[in-house]
Amino acid sequence: MTELTASSSQKPVPRPEGGSGAMFDAIAERYDLVNRIISLGMDQSWRRRTVDSLGLKERGGKVLDLATGTADLALMIAERAPAVEVTGSDPSENMLAIGRQKVARSPYASRIHLETGDAQALPFPDSTFDGITIAFGIRNVPDRERALAEMARVCKPNGRVAILELSEPGPGFFGACARVHVHHVVPWVGSLLSGAKEYRYLQKSIAAFPPATEFAQMMERSGLRVVELVSFIFGVAHLYVATPQIGSSTS
Repeated sequence: MTELTASSSQKPVPRPEGGSGAMFDAIAERYDLVNRIISLGMDQSWRRRTVDSLGLKERGGKVLDLATGTADLALMIAERAPAVEVTGSDPSENMLAIGRQKVARSPYASRIHLETGDAQALPFPDSTFDGITIAFGIRNVPDRERALAEMARVCKPNGRVAILELSEPGPGFFGACARVHVHHVVPWVGSLLSGAKEYRYLQKSIAAFPPATEFAQMMERSGLRVVELVSFIFGVAHLYVATPQIGSSTS
């Protein structure tokens, strides 16, 4: 595991309101386009790294994609892991409607099932999935530790949980440039292209998300052993890869 060092210089930021399924219903139609633009297309390479971290390309299995939204990651999992079956779960009906259209047009429709769901209360038996993913979604879950514990519960002992999430950029000149992009450009572009002010929530939610080392420690407390922590582009996003802790209680 990458060494984790606690950050004492950053005080917790109150979590902003928003992030509900209804909020994402309002921006569903332009969600994919805005993601490509505000991330300068880098979100796709981050997603590929997330999928590959599951280690299921050859052996296959069952994957649960939480906060699946318009099914971008679910489709990429099915593409990059030909023997995998994917269940995508999301609280936003409008996002899922777009995702179902994309899945139906794809060659992977028989291996992807999308359903309405809450990451904090998963309707699956223990040790159901070989892999669990959530991309840019854990930030919006009200009770993150409960959701993480649920992931640990439904993941098989030898399975992997991969969480991709945005975060406050690191220090230095390039980190400052990235902060300008996240704090000012992202909300403006998102609002302009989507016609919805909800994208201003994005900047606030990123500021409220804990630093990478603190979130990794939260995962450990919730029954997940972090085996890899990857920082992307001056810390604007992180990939957390974990396995369920043997014998841990996640109830």
